[in-house]
Amino acid sequence: MAKRKKDTMEFRFYELPQGESALVLCGESWKRVYGHDELHLHFHNLLEIGICREGDGNMYLDEDIYQYHDGDITFIPENFPHVTVSYGEVVNFWEYIFIDLRSVIEEMFPNNAAFQNDAVSTISKKAFMTNVYQSPVVAGYINSIIRETNEHKEYSQRTIKLLVQGIVIELLRKYDELPEEDNDVVKGTNMSQIATALDYMNKHYSETIKAGELSSLCNMSETHFRRLFESYINMPPMEYLNLIRVQKACELMKKTNEPMELIAQKCGFTTQSTFNRNFRKFLNTSPYQWKINPENYEHKLLNFRISALKGW
Repeated sequence: MAKRKKDTMEFRFYELPQGESALVLCGESWKRVYGHDELHLHFHNLLEIGICREGDGNMYLDEDIYQYHDGDITFIPENFPHVTVSYGEVVNFWEYIFIDLRSVIEEMFPNNAAFQNDAVSTISKKAFMTNVYQSPVVAGYINSIIRETNEHKEYSQRTIKLLVQGIVIELLRKYDELPEEDNDVVKGTNMSQIATALDYMNKHYSETIKAGELSSLCNMSETHFRRLFESYINMPPMEYLNLIRVQKACELMKKTNEPMELIAQKCGFTTQSTFNRNFRKFLNTSPYQWKINPENYEHKLLNFRISALKGW
């Protein structure tokens, strides 16, 4: 298995459609040459499930490279660096399902925080590849989700929710069966050093967080943590945290009519002026103006530096 040198890292965030359990990217538009225009590792805020319908290429999972073929299925946790690269200029066909793993598990296992945390941690610490022959049940769930998405039948939303829960159950079973060191499983060796901090910021963005806390979570000095974080994400940890907060604020403004002061507070900004300053930094406009017409400004956030790109 080949190794790759560290590349520029990209952060891509994804939003689930309101009321939906999954973001499904499928159909003819996903027949393309993958990876050659932008060979950058990226990571995102949701669990990615990919199924290769047609083609061959390399799947870069952190520092490791795996070959993929028709029928292969990938499970890539949030905050796990990866990129798909098809061979030559040959068109490949992938379809994707993105889910908010924590939200699904919390709904499946309410009133059991210890189990929720353990389940999310178990699934989130490893990326792996299987195929439709080794995992026919999961393949069936994936195909059914994509079919329900395309057909928009009555009760499709409810059906997709149940199918997503079925995938999560199969993942929990799969990870229980995996040995600590498995040839088909990739453990991050580079960015995994700061993965705990990334996960913590994504979960606790509304709270007061200091770089020293994050470095302690990663078992390293604050100086080393800051240097390592910026080398991967291309921005200091507190700047990245504020980017997450602005992103969450945009989501709240889309879904609610709450006052800006309350939105700022919910997203972790201690004062309205701090919220406004950071919002303008990333979007070059005020929260109020963005609220009036977010489509005019959203792309500015999504393309902030190389590290913050909108998911497909």
